[in-house]
Amino acid sequence: MISINDLTFLIGSRALYDEANWHIKPGDRVGLIGANGTGKSTLLKIIVGEYAPTSGTVSMSKDLKIGYLNQDLLSYDSHLPILNVAMEAFERQNQLQKEIDELLKQMETDYSDDILQKLSNKQEEFSALDGYNIEYKTNEVLAGLGFSTEDQLRPLNTFSGGWRMRVMLAKILLQDPDILLLDEPTNHMDLPSIKWLETYLQSFEGAIVIVSHDRYFLDKIVNRIVESRKGKLTSYAGNYSFYLEEKALRSEIQRGEFKNQQAKIKQEERLIERFKAKASKAKMAQSRIKALDKLERVEDVDDDNPTVNFSFKFTKTSGRHVVRLENVTKSYPNVDILDNAEATIEKGDKIALIGANGKGKSTLLRIIAGTETFKGKVETGHNVTTTFFAQHQLESLHLDNSILEELQAFAPKHSDTELRSLLGCFLFTGDDVFKKIRVLSGGEKSRVALAKSLTTDSNFLILDEPTNHLDIQSVNILIQALQQYEGTFISVSHDRYFLDSVANKIWFIEEEKIKEYPGTYAEFEVWNSKRVIPPSKSIPVVPTKKEEKKPVNTNADNKQQLKKLNQDLSKLESLIEELEKAIKEKEAEMADPEIFNNQDKLSLINNAYISDKSALEKAQQDWETLAEEIMNLEA
Repeated sequence: MISINDLTFLIGSRALYDEANWHIKPGDRVGLIGANGTGKSTLLKIIVGEYAPTSGTVSMSKDLKIGYLNQDLLSYDSHLPILNVAMEAFERQNQLQKEIDELLKQMETDYSDDILQKLSNKQEEFSALDGYNIEYKTNEVLAGLGFSTEDQLRPLNTFSGGWRMRVMLAKILLQDPDILLLDEPTNHMDLPSIKWLETYLQSFEGAIVIVSHDRYFLDKIVNRIVESRKGKLTSYAGNYSFYLEEKALRSEIQRGEFKNQQAKIKQEERLIERFKAKASKAKMAQSRIKALDKLERVEDVDDDNPTVNFSFKFTKTSGRHVVRLENVTKSYPNVDILDNAEATIEKGDKIALIGANGKGKSTLLRIIAGTETFKGKVETGHNVTTTFFAQHQLESLHLDNSILEELQAFAPKHSDTELRSLLGCFLFTGDDVFKKIRVLSGGEKSRVALAKSLTTDSNFLILDEPTNHLDIQSVNILIQALQQYEGTFISVSHDRYFLDSVANKIWFIEEEKIKEYPGTYAEFEVWNSKRVIPPSKSIPVVPTKKEEKKPVNTNADNKQQLKKLNQDLSKLESLIEELEKAIKEKEAEMADPEIFNNQDKLSLINNAYISDKSALEKAQQDWETLAEEIMNLEA
């Protein structure tokens, strides 16, 4: 499929790749990993031809269709609705639609056989390419990535960078390429969208190469890991978890070979030293010297997993209650976030705040931090000292300070050795610590701000997306740091491995209330998959009256509730049957040549078809929810 042979790529005098080799085969699902700066994104750009290798070759078939998602796509701008932008994926269908429209216009004055034949040919090709369903397919993909029906009609340039990237991803997925090259596809995605993308990629039939720092995402998608390290590409069969085991085993073998070789080398050197001065043994000694020079040396294993070797220091211990929220209400125009919500953060809580984008996670963090207006009461407990890390905290960095000076001024209780060790964990090594803040990239500034937060004297940390811009090693460092932290924290993150490693409580916003699960993220996922989730406030297919909870649930109550639920289930089944019938009728109408040739009628039927399909999907979901509720009551 794609063959990389003896690839060398120089940046100045530094070899980012040095005679690296890699063969991507049909059906491969590869996680391309490595520390920041090892050339993962560069390699993808070499594959698509944006960069030329210094030497070596990248070969592939001419007709190979590549879908390439990268952070440069953030610069793409358009005044068109995102639905239209995503539909640009269907180049041939769009071209045919334009030609069909032109021919239909010509037919207003010209009924010649030539025009009719051309129109028939175009419509036949358009139908063969499933042109009448491209809008529906686009709706589906955009909805999966978190866009509501209303959002899909908004212009692309009204969305933030993270949401624009999702539109670009939708466009690439709709192109149905032979191979997907995805550079950090889950950046700026919420957990529901990540899970949707996992499901989509699991059913994708082509090859996939993913650069990602999300361990759980890689485990779900890939069947091979390729590690970019020291200018080489090393392949491991299996997902990321298998890679860790296999690499540990290879490292153990390599370490043993290194020790054995070093012992052999020392033995040879002692023999040479002993006999080189003797004339009778000089020839033998020279022969052994030459043999040593020719010996292919086994390298010692580098430690790729640095550990945190500094201690948190805060002078005050907080009281039992860190934060109390009482009757907190918050809304934006057309969006209700919280309504008389209540919650308590206790000393020692390690809370993961999860949920879809737009549910108010960051808003809730700002309310707790005291930087957001709201109705109600937030009470901070005795001796609580707070540090709030968010992306906007980058603005508080002092641009004229060096990285080390920034931490020294903020954390005078830590020694330079401790600070430099921490900065090394976040990829600032050697003279990097003397770089001025003003010359750093956004990602580098984020890592400085995060390192700064970890040196705080605070006993309560509020962390909003702390894993953004971190590679897997740096995420591991953050995990170690928070596991050692004896204070309290609440964090928003889409990195499930991070959440599962540090949290002992899960918070989520549902029905405008703050709800809590007392356990790890993995335990929450199991619990959440089994429960009946309250219906959304979006338009329900069949309105169901909310049952009030009663102190005692008698058999009579159960029977009454079962009767009501079964009636609702019957209504849904009738609705599903009607919708399925309506969809079949519309499919037949769209295939009718008379309607097929009438663009106005066709457009109306197609819109109704899409609406019915959406309603059918919602009805089927509601049926499953009700059926599960009935089974729980009957159990």
